[in-house]
Amino acid sequence: MRRTYVLWATAAAGLAVDQSTKALAAVFVEGHEARRVLGGAVTFTAFRNSGAAGSFAPDATLVFTFLAIATVVFITRVAPSVRSTGWAVGLGLVFAGAGGNLADRLFRTPGFGRGAVLDFVQVGGSGIFNVADQCVTLGAALILVQTFRGVRLRGGLGVR
Repeated sequence: MRRTYVLWATAAAGLAVDQSTKALAAVFVEGHEARRVLGGAVTFTAFRNSGAAGSFAPDATLVFTFLAIATVVFITRVAPSVRSTGWAVGLGLVFAGAGGNLADRLFRTPGFGRGAVLDFVQVGGSGIFNVADQCVTLGAALILVQTFRGVRLRGGLGVR
């Protein structure tokens, strides 16, 4: 049975949560003093990130825009052949993360394709991140688990 619907439902849910939390952060966090919760374990503070995770390569915004486009296109092309639920969820999460940060790069200032991603959560002494970043991380981890378990994208076990 095809798992395409699982992939797209996961992607839609991840994108919705990412964009909703970024919209809330833009109103309630950005331009305000950092807010600590859970005994200071989590801090909400806004940061416009033009680079990749951890502000890596802040001058390569266009490169990251094209990488996100390539990721979204690749997942869209392989989606119809996914037969594994693990792969479907993993790819759906990666799509949500790439798509969520791509939306920022396309539509946030300073302009189309050069926008900065809105990061707003910090846990402990970690870097500042957003839901899209966590979707990519969790999705990549699920894909690695499927790969190490020998589960094929198109279902079943074995190497292919």
